Amino acid sequence: MFRSLLPLLLALVVAACGQSNGSEKKGGPGMPPPEVSVETVTPRTLALAFEYVGQTAGSREVEVRARVSGIILKRNFTEGAPVKEGQSLYTIDPAPFEAVAARAEADVVAAQARYEQAKRNAARLVPLYAEKAVSQKEHDDAVSGEEIGAADLKAARARLTEAKLNLAYTKVEAPVSGVASRSIRSEGSLVEGPQTLLTTVIQVDPIWVNFGIPDNEQAALTTEVQAGRVAVPKNGQFDVALKRADGSMYERTGKLNFSDVRVSTATGTREARAELPNSKGELRPGEFVRVILRGATRPNALTVPQRAVLEGPQGKFVYIVDENGTAQPRPIEVGDWAGDAWVINKGVQPGDRVITEGLMRLGPGAPVRIADANANAAGKPPAQPQKPQPKK
Repeated sequence: MFRSLLPLLLALVVAACGQSNGSEKKGGPGMPPPEVSVETVTPRTLALAFEYVGQTAGSREVEVRARVSGIILKRNFTEGAPVKEGQSLYTIDPAPFEAVAARAEADVVAAQARYEQAKRNAARLVPLYAEKAVSQKEHDDAVSGEEIGAADLKAARARLTEAKLNLAYTKVEAPVSGVASRSIRSEGSLVEGPQTLLTTVIQVDPIWVNFGIPDNEQAALTTEVQAGRVAVPKNGQFDVALKRADGSMYERTGKLNFSDVRVSTATGTREARAELPNSKGELRPGEFVRVILRGATRPNALTVPQRAVLEGPQGKFVYIVDENGTAQPRPIEVGDWAGDAWVINKGVQPGDRVITEGLMRLGPGAPVRIADANANAAGKPPAQPQKPQPKK
């Protein structure tokens, strides 16, 4: 009897399994379609920032050298301290130059006297020459003597000016305002004129930041700009912010003031430079910083939340709710991240409804019911975003 009932039991089991499978595929009678949340794709303008490694440098680094030779009598500054333009840094023994200046002054007085005498002689001969009382030679000699005396006086005055300049150069002054480096020569040392380096003054306000832009990134940006997908500031005047080594942001911002057209064969980068105010002296030359360029935008960008992007065998895709209320997979090409969203380069259009919640219950072509956004906002806790996938 058991053997006669066995085929009947197997038939009932197969029928039940077939009915269950059909119910799962079609949703089953009485089972509503899954509820999903959607976000409509809307074009918007995104701010872009580019970050590079840079190093600070003084906007002016001036070598301080003496213009005359002599013995250093005194150093008039503190090493590593700020100095003002025109401040005395060194005093060179002025005695030899004072003697030369005094001799030059005496030469001027003598030349002045000789010139006055020659002028008087020439004035006396003028009426005599008119009356033919003196010869032509005597008259010409008197006129020439006056002219020679005038020339000698000019030369003497020039030598006096030079002597006074050399005397003034015994006070070595700061050519610019900045921070003085260490003193290379000390008191009592012999200075052999301009070939002797005494110290260096570095101007730190404003301060410069040198950094390199990789050639491949520059080429990619140029392509994006030419395609109209990225807009950059006029004349490349990016706003520049700095992140210091401890992770803090420098409070002042500056501008990009130089970008080289050449690519370094050693590093594969294009040299660039930014200028920032540094009135408090917080930044010191030689610091390594992160340079952040701001001001570029991506107009009419299409974005979708990162949690809506799924990974499949053929790459990344999203689910779109079509006009029939069914979920349809859509392959996409992603670009950069924009906060908690992906920038979509290809695959979606403005107005597409991208499913952001309820993805685990979906299949291609499955009917869905769009949740009431107001009800979700009032009664449901916000969904936790999925962990962002690394960009490929």
